[in-house]
Order: sequence, then C-alpha cells, then structure tokens
Amino acid sequence: MAHSMDFKIGIIGGGQLGKMMAQEAKKFNFTVNILDPTPGCPASSVVDHQIVGGFYDDDKIRELVKCSDITTFEIEHINTQVLNELVAEGHTILPSPKVLEIIQDKSKQKRMLNKNGIPTARWVMLNDDFVETIKDFGFPAMQKACKGGYDGRGVCVVEKPEDLENSSMGESFLEELVPIEKELAVMVSRSTKKEIKCYPVVEMTFDQKANICDNTVAPARVEESIKNMALELAVRCVEALGGVGIFGVEMFLTSDKEVLVNEIAPRPHNSGHYTIEACITSQFEQHLRAITGLPLGSTELIIPAVMVNLLGAEGYQGKPCFEGVEDILRIPGVNLHIYGKKETRPYRKMGHITIVDKNLDSALEKAETVRKTIKVISEG
Repeated sequence: MAHSMDFKIGIIGGGQLGKMMAQEAKKFNFTVNILDPTPGCPASSVVDHQIVGGFYDDDKIRELVKCSDITTFEIEHINTQVLNELVAEGHTILPSPKVLEIIQDKSKQKRMLNKNGIPTARWVMLNDDFVETIKDFGFPAMQKACKGGYDGRGVCVVEKPEDLENSSMGESFLEELVPIEKELAVMVSRSTKKEIKCYPVVEMTFDQKANICDNTVAPARVEESIKNMALELAVRCVEALGGVGIFGVEMFLTSDKEVLVNEIAPRPHNSGHYTIEACITSQFEQHLRAITGLPLGSTELIIPAVMVNLLGAEGYQGKPCFEGVEDILRIPGVNLHIYGKKETRPYRKMGHITIVDKNLDSALEKAETVRKTIKVISEG
C-alpha cells in the first residue's frame, strides 16, 4: 500500500517537547507548524513555521489548525472550547479536546479513574463549608488545585485543617498523603487504529525543593508482578480516556505494594525522554505514528538508562551558560540535550542528559557524576 507522507503536523506549544516532536517529524519529512507565544522558542529552530500567539487566542489556534492536517499539543493549558468547535467543523485534533478537558481538571481526572475502577489515592473536593468535609479525612494530606498545576505548582502538603483556611489555591481537592515506596511511570501509545503499545515501567525520583522530576531510571527496580500491575493499569487509563497519541501515566507504589494511579499526561512526558536513546522507537516518534495512523513502533528497551533533568541553578537568571559540558561528554554513554531556552532561572528545565549503560548500577553512578559536574548558570 502506497502512503503519501506529506502530512502537515500542527503543534500547540513550542517548548522542548514540541522541539523533540518536530525533530522526529522531520525524519518522516512531515511539515511542522507550531503555535507559541515566544518568538524563538525551543521548537522554532526545527519547524517550518511558527505562529506567534497564546494558547487561549482563538484566532491563532484556528490559524494553526486550518493550515495543518493533524493538530496535536505539547502542553495542557489550552482553550478547549475553540478546539471542540474546530473538531465539529471537521478538523483532526489528537488527542481529542474531550480528553484534554478531563486531563485539564484534576478532579475530573480523578472521577474518571474512580468511575472506571482504576485505583487512586482517596480524595475529597473542597468547597466553602470544608470544615465538615475534612473532619474525618485525616492529616497530613495533599491539597491539589483542580486546574493550572504544572511542574510542582498547584500542590501543597496540608498538616492540619487550619492550613486550608489560609489557602489561596482556588478550586481544589484534598488527597490522602499515601506512604510511597516509589514513584513509577509508564508511557502508553494508542493509535487511530486502536493499536496499543506500552514502554517499560520506569521509576522517578523527585527534587524535593522544586517538586520536579529529578531523574528517571529505566527499567524500574521493582518485581515483575508490580511491573505487570503498572502496565495493566496504564493501558486501562488510556482505554478509559479513548485517547489517541502518547500518554504518560504516573503512579505510586505504596509501602504495602499497591499501585495507585496519580495522574495522566496526554502528551510526551519527561519520564519518557530516555526512550530517545534507550528504546527502538522514541516516545516522540511513537506519538506521531499514533496520530497519523501508522503502525506503532517497537517499545523494546535496548539498553538500561538513567535520565537526569538539567535544571537552572539557584541564584542565576539570564542568558544560559553551561558549565562542565566537556567533562560529562567524556563519559561513555552520556547523551546531552539542550533545549534552547533563551533564559535560565532557578529550577527551570533547560535540558536533560540520558546515560545509557549495559549495567544499570554503572549508569546510576555515571548519573551521579553528571549531576555534580554540569551546571546551568547565566552569563555575566
């Protein structure tokens, strides 16, 4: 069967995820258009055309969708009303705006998981008369904003009921603070033809100060039965959503060996960056295969990997400057990705490094060296 491969892909968002998606799109010789409010955003260097505009600018969103065969996104905070209108007019937007609406509101996401019998931490909505609501809930707990949370924002630990009275979070819910042994993640792809493939289960560690994923270890160091449980839950999440594309499903492994779904990202995800070097098909290529209806690629892990996020150093803001690059590139198996953001600030994701090694312990040791050696500071 002959295939015309002249797809025009529209991406809402031109950050690092859009950039890496565009790089993979170019392997297939797809045309790539992006919408992003920042001229010279990371993806702008590798795409055919950037529309400069915000993610709630109806006219700019329409412009992007109308010049693309298929539109996708690398960020969740988008005006879904205009996306729904465009779908009704016959345009293809994947994952569907309906999926995005569920993901955008964490309480809707929780309800969807509960409705489908997918285990998740106990939770309760907070409303004006929350004093009664939370009497029996138990503390400490997590307070989570329904909308707008990202990279650690919109989440805080609540020690006692009084803490909620001073909260300025807006619409939110309370979630049980589950005793966690590990945080796990699975990337799952589902195509327009309903083909589904999972990547290996990975474990994530977090920078407690910034509450941002610090590194990803592939494969996760957990027993086979837990991996199987995590894979099964990840597939159930994506099927329940009816999602098309790639999805990052984040989970908790509790201290009593339960696997609970924390949240779902309807796009390529930080915990899937290792796939570029360590798997046969990267998460970005897989996303493109899924939305264009091409057969999904192999998700096999070729070699163990550790991915380290490269965050802006504390105390520096301005034009980025990278210390220690030559030192880390001398280490066998080190792969450096610099995103091309014009300004660094503390804890901003400026790049990532994937260390591959046939021996996972050796990869972890190298990751520790890398973390101590490379630093993102600012010029002058």
